[in-house]
Amino acid sequence: MTSDTPERADGLHTGAIRRRRRITLLLVSVLGLVPWSVQTFSTGTTALLFPWGLVSPSTLSVTTITDFLFHLTMGLPDFILAWPLGVVCFLVSLGSALSGYLFGRSDVRITVAGLVLAGVTQLEVARGFSVQPNRTAWPVGTVFLWAVASYLYWSYTDASEV
Repeated sequence: MTSDTPERADGLHTGAIRRRRRITLLLVSVLGLVPWSVQTFSTGTTALLFPWGLVSPSTLSVTTITDFLFHLTMGLPDFILAWPLGVVCFLVSLGSALSGYLFGRSDVRITVAGLVLAGVTQLEVARGFSVQPNRTAWPVGTVFLWAVASYLYWSYTDASEV
């Protein structure tokens, strides 16, 4: 039985490569929709830090990252600046995955490195928030970012395949 899909020298079919690139883009994209930091307060309220903004479910308020960067940065502690730095790292990963999907040209090492670095920045955000009184921050984004990075790293045998 033969396949109609052309096979590369490394044994992968072009259909499998396209599917792998689609999965990579999907996984990286989903990371933009999950909270990167969950902050709990002694009052029982919660705040969710996403790559695109800060959500306070109890008040149903949203502060976008653009509002944060251009309107609210006066007097904020330095550790919070790790948040937009992490977003830049994430956008590098997303761009890499999108390039692989659209043009077939990408390097999984760039995608993985951006995710790992974004995860590191969220550890700093959580650490900074957790030392404040009456607040604990959970770096759940670090877990998700590193889980996807690990999956991508170990699932590709050739770094130029993304």
